[in-house]
Amino acid sequence: MGKNTSAAEILVQCLLANGTDRAFCVPGESYLSVLDALYDVREQIDLITCRQEAGAANMAEAYGKLTGRPGICFVTRGPGATNASIGVHTAFQDSTPMILLIGQVARDQYDREAFQEVDYRQMFGPLAKWVAEIREADRIPEYINRAFHVALSGRPGPVVLALPEDMLTDEVEAISSLLPATPPVAAPDRASLDQLAVELQQAKQPVVILGGRGWSDQSLDDIRQFAEQQQLPVGCAFRYQDLFDNHHPHYIGDVGIGVNPKLFQRLQEADLILNIGARLGEMTSSGYKLLNIPFPKQKLVMVHTGAEETGHVYRAHLSFTCSLPEMATALKALPVGDVADRSDWLAGARADYEAWSNPLGDLRGSRTGKVQLGEIYAYLNRAMPKDAILTNGAGNFSIWLHRFFRYSTFPSQLAPTSGAMGYGLPAALGAKVAAPDRPVVCFTGDGDFLMTGQELATAAHHRLPVTILLFNNGMYGTIRMHQERNYPDRVVATELTNPDFTALAKAYGLDGVKVTTTGDFAPAFEAALKNDKTTLIEIIVDPQALTPAATLDDIRKK
Repeated sequence: MGKNTSAAEILVQCLLANGTDRAFCVPGESYLSVLDALYDVREQIDLITCRQEAGAANMAEAYGKLTGRPGICFVTRGPGATNASIGVHTAFQDSTPMILLIGQVARDQYDREAFQEVDYRQMFGPLAKWVAEIREADRIPEYINRAFHVALSGRPGPVVLALPEDMLTDEVEAISSLLPATPPVAAPDRASLDQLAVELQQAKQPVVILGGRGWSDQSLDDIRQFAEQQQLPVGCAFRYQDLFDNHHPHYIGDVGIGVNPKLFQRLQEADLILNIGARLGEMTSSGYKLLNIPFPKQKLVMVHTGAEETGHVYRAHLSFTCSLPEMATALKALPVGDVADRSDWLAGARADYEAWSNPLGDLRGSRTGKVQLGEIYAYLNRAMPKDAILTNGAGNFSIWLHRFFRYSTFPSQLAPTSGAMGYGLPAALGAKVAAPDRPVVCFTGDGDFLMTGQELATAAHHRLPVTILLFNNGMYGTIRMHQERNYPDRVVATELTNPDFTALAKAYGLDGVKVTTTGDFAPAFEAALKNDKTTLIEIIVDPQALTPAATLDDIRKK
């Protein structure tokens, strides 16, 4: 830098100082000067050009999930920002570090309803941890420093910064040294740990629930050792199934929507629930039916990185506000003492999980049609590379994935707890950018895919090889399921007319394969994993296969 430099260049230098090496964008004239500044550092920051801002924001969110560093996303004002809001909402509900940078109208045009003008502090107020507008160029280092701190501190989440177009071209004095953000680390207090040790020794039917962001390989290994020492069954919150090896004898299943009824009953009967990291929101708590509000009948020990979660819905018996790795280290060091024999409690919970997660069980929905999804998932459990990253959006297709697939590697599950459709493909591309040496497999439905299917162009443009498993049943399956339950034989607005998805992939210069029988799947999947470009495998699913346990007709009759 010279003595003076542009605000846009200072902004880019602040991102570099905080370790940014990837960013996702849809270009816009409102931040053209930032794009120009990024040109000068194109060897240091890989800029991924996307086809729609929802895709860009979801890629950044997935990147943040996978790396633990804020995913950076640039969009233009007005429509660009509103499109990106889906990814910001997902980052907020999923506690994912992310920074969205929005080009804004010039400062002398405020409050005139200028072209694409939006007050982003009002728009994003409920969707982000912090929303601000940088109106003075010399304060950019201050705002960027704070943005990284807020995104990473406590309960992680998204930050939104608006950048007035004319501010970005202001000249400011160059800064010789920029320092990265250093979020605080909090340890659990000793007195509460001592009390927890006593509670664990007294508990006869305890259960651990894992969730949240901020974990590391070492901290999860500490949790594993803690569970083994204390004979504790461990479940994972909704879409956090990769936090504990699903093959481990202490793993008892996911605590989420469509929970195993026997696991739900076991949690109701538990005398101690040690919840570490999870928010216990609607999905994890089965519509807030798992625990009595506000006073659970079980002894609830709440461990969370954000103080605002303590007492948010439930009055905990004991609570900790601390960093998850520090809590894991402390738990592993707790004295075991005279722990009651919990072998029957643990073995019963594991047996319930084994039976529930068997894709070859006597399940009508999984055995229906020429492509039998139970067989597909039995194969995927055998054939999926151990280091693969799996992504999915929302829809009934994901029920099979959540119930039957067994995760063994962290991090490997990228899915929106917000339930946002269209997440799977952009998340897969964001994951491939973050971890180019790991195989990435996207699970999506026909309705889910076409929310962001244009990002196939991003896969082609940036040469990002991922495998897409597109389950096509010709309808919005989840809504159809609820429609048939509540208004049987009155089908409206849930049937779909789809393109030839394999031809669509080929139109982008990618590969497409159609699977119409169970036997077609294995060779198509094995070839896709070896391919050096994206392969879309369209799997034709019988509309009757609406859930693993019930066909469409079964649901209608009930």
